[in-house]
Amino acid sequence: MYELKIVDSFAAAHSLRNFRGKCESLHGHNWKIEVWVRSERLDEAGLVLDFKVVKNATQEVLDRLDHKYLNELVPFEIENPSSERIAEYIYKQLSEKLNREGVKVHKVSAWESEDARAAYFEEGTA
Repeated sequence: MYELKIVDSFAAAHSLRNFRGKCESLHGHNWKIEVWVRSERLDEAGLVLDFKVVKNATQEVLDRLDHKYLNELVPFEIENPSSERIAEYIYKQLSEKLNREGVKVHKVSAWESEDARAAYFEEGTA
């Protein structure tokens, strides 16, 4: 199995509904995003995917979130824009863009601080 990882980031504001604590109020983070892609085989160039392809796809997704109030964006108008849900959203968006025969987005992590991270992956991809 081969695995590659890229790291990117975005800044945004959010508030967590039905949360009893400071995070219920409007606040922001500089999220660090990690994206893992896996494949059992390499392409004819000896790659899982070109890093540039993964970086560009990730940047397209993060551009929709960057410097926004996340609670106003679909799908976060109803669901809380928690780090867990942000990781899931990015995972699903990237899966649509990058998954192909033998190549799958494996996991996405969203770090909201230096010591707090949430990750999303689907059963059977861990």
